[in-house]
Amino acid sequence: MKIGIISWQAYKARTIAIARGELEPRPTDPKVWMPSIETAAKVLSEQNIALLKTIKDRKPGSVTELAVLTNRAQGNVSRTLKTMCNYGIVRLEKTGGRSKQPIAMATEFQLELRSFTGDLP
Repeated sequence: MKIGIISWQAYKARTIAIARGELEPRPTDPKVWMPSIETAAKVLSEQNIALLKTIKDRKPGSVTELAVLTNRAQGNVSRTLKTMCNYGIVRLEKTGGRSKQPIAMATEFQLELRSFTGDLP
């Protein structure tokens, strides 16, 4: 999964330019954008990459099962998954009742840094 790093202001300007038809996104552009390298480092920490690999390899049926498999507190796992869902890295599918099965949308990442100097990226 390609992740772009771009400031909030530049992301907003890019989104507005796309909406106005002034910018055509390229097929090679990232589909996920984060506001800073620090954010990417937190979301894609070594511990969170291990969480993603556990989801991919072990296919836990619920967040609770994932917490047990990774020996992490369920609240911690739930918060991490919510953040990853917001970025499209994980999807949570309802499996019945209140349970949700985590699905890893990616386990490998490529970061692309963008600067914004007034020209549209």
